[in-house]
Amino acid sequence: MAEVREERIAQEAYLYADVFLPDGITRPPLVIVLHGYGGEKASMMRLARRIFGDELAIVSLQGPHPHIVYPKDRSQPLGYGFGWVTNFKPADSIALHHGALLETLKRLDERGAIDPSCVFLLGFSQSVAMNFRFAFTHPELVRGVVGICGGIPGDWSEPGKYRDGDFGVLLICGNRDEFYPPGRMSANAEKLREKVRVVDTLFFETGHEIPPDALEPIRDWVRLRA
Repeated sequence: MAEVREERIAQEAYLYADVFLPDGITRPPLVIVLHGYGGEKASMMRLARRIFGDELAIVSLQGPHPHIVYPKDRSQPLGYGFGWVTNFKPADSIALHHGALLETLKRLDERGAIDPSCVFLLGFSQSVAMNFRFAFTHPELVRGVVGICGGIPGDWSEPGKYRDGDFGVLLICGNRDEFYPPGRMSANAEKLREKVRVVDTLFFETGHEIPPDALEPIRDWVRLRA
């Protein structure tokens, strides 16, 4: 009897990124910033410029999964947002994320636009675990990871899944975060210390958001390692 079977059809698609390269700095350090679920690249670039100014090269990547965002005022036009992973075949989304970061590093290095030995990843919410997946898969490519109100990979404890890293981690936590409360963030920090030497945690009196008071500490933390 004939059966239905699933097939994969490969197609070329684009991930979009905003890129800032500072003037007058030869091969500056690079920070790659990733938005959370429902965000987009322009807002994260504005945030990164507030944090780092003209000191670093900045790439703000946009997630591959677009969706409609309904305005509070329904008389206004529909908005849009982007996500990094879905619960339908998440391995495909993870591969897209890894491929986008590797291609970004390759392009900028070939152009002589960055110092490939001084790369930082900064993510908010959904993108935090994605960045940890990349960093502990390719630890030789990363100098530091900043995770804001986000988690660690669900398969973190799977034997042989992730490698040890010689880089720093900074976790930014909200004391009123309903998704990643302080206890959960502290437990994640302990798990990360299994594979990396330095894990710093900073707690702020905020909910699930990027705390305004965290911008200067993030800049100082990256500066120290850059």
